[in-house]
Amino acid sequence: MKRYLPLLLILNTPYTLAVPVVPNFSSGTMSAVTRTTQNVTETIVSTDFNTGHTYTINGTNLSIDGTTLSPSPAETSQTINGVSYTWTGADLTTKPNVTIANPGQAFQYAESYIGPGLSNMTTINRTTVLESVTETTSVFSQ
Repeated sequence: MKRYLPLLLILNTPYTLAVPVVPNFSSGTMSAVTRTTQNVTETIVSTDFNTGHTYTINGTNLSIDGTTLSPSPAETSQTINGVSYTWTGADLTTKPNVTIANPGQAFQYAESYIGPGLSNMTTINRTTVLESVTETTSVFSQ
């Protein structure tokens, strides 16, 4: 038993057979590149509506007869992209009569009507490409 005592002491001693680990390099670098690309497609639609109407008469040397200068109101319907709209405009069959006040003399006459409804529609389709690049470099040495 006394013979095995030194052997037991050697086996019970921790790290008696360990060898130190020595790295085989003195310095180094590590690089990484990350690229991300994203396509964003969007449609922008802008619509402008006239919700009322405008009727004008102007000029010189004119005589306007009738009970009123404004035509009677009338309903107008419109369907745009599957959506129905109803507006109140002017009944142009009831507008006043305009004649020259002094025949043979100079005159000017202008009449305009802007009715209710869609006045402008703008559609913008665009695709934007977003690209992100990240470069990382690590330097290490012993």
